[in-house]
Amino acid sequence: MLAQLTQQPPDALLALIKLYSADERADKIDLGVGVYRTGQGDTPVFTSIKKAEQILVDHQDSKAYLGPEGDMGFVEALKPIIFGAGFSKLDQIDGMQTPGGTGGVRLAAALAKAAGVTKIWMGTPSWPNHAQIMKDLGVEVGTFNHASADGTADMAGLREAIAAAAPTDAILLHGCCHNPTGIDYTLSDWEEIARLLAGKGMLPILDLAYQGLGDGLEEDAAGVRLVLEAVPEALIAYSCDKNFGLYRDRVGAIYMMGEGVDCLPCIASNGAALARANWSMPPDHGAAAVRTILEDAALTAEWKDELESMRTRINQVRARLAEAGVAGSVDLRPLAGQRGLFAILPLSKEQIAALRSDHAIYMAGSGRINIAGLTMGNIDKFIKAVATVSA
Repeated sequence: MLAQLTQQPPDALLALIKLYSADERADKIDLGVGVYRTGQGDTPVFTSIKKAEQILVDHQDSKAYLGPEGDMGFVEALKPIIFGAGFSKLDQIDGMQTPGGTGGVRLAAALAKAAGVTKIWMGTPSWPNHAQIMKDLGVEVGTFNHASADGTADMAGLREAIAAAAPTDAILLHGCCHNPTGIDYTLSDWEEIARLLAGKGMLPILDLAYQGLGDGLEEDAAGVRLVLEAVPEALIAYSCDKNFGLYRDRVGAIYMMGEGVDCLPCIASNGAALARANWSMPPDHGAAAVRTILEDAALTAEWKDELESMRTRINQVRARLAEAGVAGSVDLRPLAGQRGLFAILPLSKEQIAALRSDHAIYMAGSGRINIAGLTMGNIDKFIKAVATVSA
């Protein structure tokens, strides 16, 4: 029976990684892989994580199963980071650990489907795996344009989508640091979004995968909090892979907000049942390290300092690109106002191929670049190469 399977196309990003690895040019630049890099091109382990892991080595006394909900100490410790000190509906929220933010999105979509949602709206372009998850679950996807030509969010497209949607539909929104465009909603945009969703009755699914990498922990969660204050129920997918540097440990969570405390046990039981069928138990180590950090004031302060240095570097690269103005036919100025690891440059596939063949610069075929792949040592080369291929 396995011989009847149809060959699937290779993942474009994985193919790009192989091409980059095989390139022997010393000045090659990798802007494809979506991980943070330092000014030296490294993806380090946080010092705070190393210290937390040593605490686990010294004091963790069991590797027994924790259950499909995972480490609930981790889930509780994240709540003040995500929802803030003044959040009024904390008693209406329950959560559970997931394998990365992807697991959180997958479980949120599956839970929405179990609750009767048949269509989930999302802005395009979006993280490619969003659509793949919906397809695998058999959920219809409705789309609207996310990015305007001037490098800001297309609120008109979002308004039209919400107006066209049924009250039983769900909508998937990036909480901050939009992947792949870097184009976020402003605070006033979020205020309008919250009003529109409350009036429509749609179920918000909020993907908060990059908190702290945009403008700060509080600022990056502000839009999500506005929506949660306005609507009766919502699902929030969260990732610690980026803001704690725990990519390969797959550390995430889902939070479920229901209308009233009484419905939470039922919602949580459905989440646990779906998790049991998908991955049974989430991986523990990374979540235990995060919990250890957040339960210790000194480690929390050290983690926040490390996160701030990442955010500062990313925004410095954005500012330097914007200072270059227009490179060839590519206007780099909007990048200064965008946030997070990613941006999309308006380059053709032929221009992207020329960057790879002639200049050893590797990026996705969509024009998405990882801002953190640029350093003060290679950014001038990149700007000049973009000008050359797009002239």
